[in-house]
Amino acid sequence: MKQAVISELQGRLASTVEALKLAEERAVAGRLALEMMHEIKNPLEALGHLTFLAAEEADHPEKVREYMSQAEEQMRNLTHIARQTLGIARTSNFPKPIDLVALTEAALRIHQRTIESKRVHLVKDLPGCVVAAVYTGEMLQVLSNVIVNALDALPIEGTLSVRLRRRRGEVQFVIADNGHGIPAAHRAEIFEPFFTTKEERGNGLGLSLTKKIIERHRGKIFVRSSIQPGKSGTIFKISVPSSVELIPSTVELNNPKSRPLATSKIA
Repeated sequence: MKQAVISELQGRLASTVEALKLAEERAVAGRLALEMMHEIKNPLEALGHLTFLAAEEADHPEKVREYMSQAEEQMRNLTHIARQTLGIARTSNFPKPIDLVALTEAALRIHQRTIESKRVHLVKDLPGCVVAAVYTGEMLQVLSNVIVNALDALPIEGTLSVRLRRRRGEVQFVIADNGHGIPAAHRAEIFEPFFTTKEERGNGLGLSLTKKIIERHRGKIFVRSSIQPGKSGTIFKISVPSSVELIPSTVELNNPKSRPLATSKIA
């Protein structure tokens, strides 16, 4: 009887966490869309100015053609922004090839205002293009979760480093900060559901969901951290295969067959 009750509770908990994962994924997509609104503001304003100027020069066909040509360029910019945003933010039920450099840039863009307000020194080491098959919305959520944790830990004018590499059939993300670090007593718990040190600002699910998503990609996540004064900081290394098999999206918190994610030093 007890085992049946435990199994039922485990099932309910798994369903709740899955619902929270989907809600968080949509929230990340919404934040990206909000940042895109800021990005399209300039081309939209330019379009307004160009159409006004074209109307004012209606008696001068050469001027009208010049302004309309510039307006077409702004329209191409808007189309590119819209397509890129939809391609990255759209939830998919199967892995699809995507440029992970663009995905990383989108994750950073979500937190651009925090980066600016804290005057963060952002160091990016990104290649020209790295294409891999991933669950796009979920991987955006992973990167956003790790980046926001790094930004929360950073002091004003701290340093955030983001690196992306393809190595031996894997894609590796390395996200590092020189914040206050994670105490050794907490490192074994940071991937546990509902564990948080942020009190009212966090629900303790960000890194737990990150771990589940990386498992869904048959990947691994490692963390190294120090709280030593003058040398404090945290490094997260995420590795996923270049191509991903379809794995059911249901989160199984207590599935013994799930691959555990290690806490280890990063080479």
